[in-house]
Amino acid sequence: MSAKRDLLRSAQRWVIKIGSSLLTDNGKGLDRKAIAGWVGQISELVKLGHEVVLVSSGAVAAGMNRLGWKDRPQAIHELQAAAAVGQMGLIQVYEEAFQAYNLHTAQILLDHDDLYHRQRYLNARSTLRTLTGLRVIPVVNENDTVVTDEIRFGDNDTLGALVANLIEADALMILTDQLGMYDSDPRSNALAKIIAESPAAEESLVAMAGGGGVLGRGGMTTKVRAARLAERSGASTVIVGGRIERVITRVAAGETLGTLLYAEQEPLAARKRWLAGQMQSKGILTLDDGAVDVLRNKGKSLLPVGVKSVQGEFLRGDLVICRDLTGREIARGLANYNSDEARKIAGQASSKIFHLLGYKDDDELIHRDNLVLV
Repeated sequence: MSAKRDLLRSAQRWVIKIGSSLLTDNGKGLDRKAIAGWVGQISELVKLGHEVVLVSSGAVAAGMNRLGWKDRPQAIHELQAAAAVGQMGLIQVYEEAFQAYNLHTAQILLDHDDLYHRQRYLNARSTLRTLTGLRVIPVVNENDTVVTDEIRFGDNDTLGALVANLIEADALMILTDQLGMYDSDPRSNALAKIIAESPAAEESLVAMAGGGGVLGRGGMTTKVRAARLAERSGASTVIVGGRIERVITRVAAGETLGTLLYAEQEPLAARKRWLAGQMQSKGILTLDDGAVDVLRNKGKSLLPVGVKSVQGEFLRGDLVICRDLTGREIARGLANYNSDEARKIAGQASSKIFHLLGYKDDDELIHRDNLVLV
């Protein structure tokens, strides 16, 4: 076991993506036996204390099978119709399979705006984190029924990576119909070898990636791109054959299966670097000396009680600057409340937020994970 593989054993939060060809046995219909196998392995991870979000393709392919369509349609309204029909059966199969292990599921349908509009991004993040904290398995898919070509993710490999970013996952596992990623196309080169591991940012990976299949939109190229997206928040990616016996639990245990495209930075460090690099702020929070000391010397979150004044107009999730009483910038971070709410709760204890606003999302005005000192 390599040192990089060994690190997977400590991964607490997993995103697992399963492709269409696996789920539908190459278009024959939902493969209930295979799904039951993956569900059993995911259940083992959950019972060991891991958090798992499942990103599942298969709705369009399952719908095609139910409707008797042999060829994937090109018209967007036909794809949406197939997705609507297939999603019903797909979720029913997952619900029944997880119920056998006394685990609940939750259906989460996302589109581009959910992950690129900052307030909706934070709302989706909070929902997913709450569900996994309750030991519920979120089953995520793109909202194919209403999404258009202009705003679609393009493939569920990309969606899986963005979900990994969203929940700050430790690792992304992409189950595919190949054993892993090869250094050349194994369909045309009998000597092609599986790449055991590589940095996700390695430039040569794109040239090695091949094309996609008939049922799915993704190929190995999209998986490499997904690994690079996941790497932005510090998550490593494993591309591995979904039909390998007990593949999920074996990969999570650090066994050398498939291809590991590893992140070269820690998740929190990656997020902090992203925050530090953001130049456009929407507001300014002036902090008292006690709050400055807490942020600088104790590594804690910013509570409303330490805020003296609020300037600017910002939404939940916007970047704001934190300054001390002399006007010197000391930190920047993502606000948990908008500017109007922040003004109402500034200088107040967190226990009073509900009374002042009529609701409470968070105790912190900026959580320490979303804050970087400057």
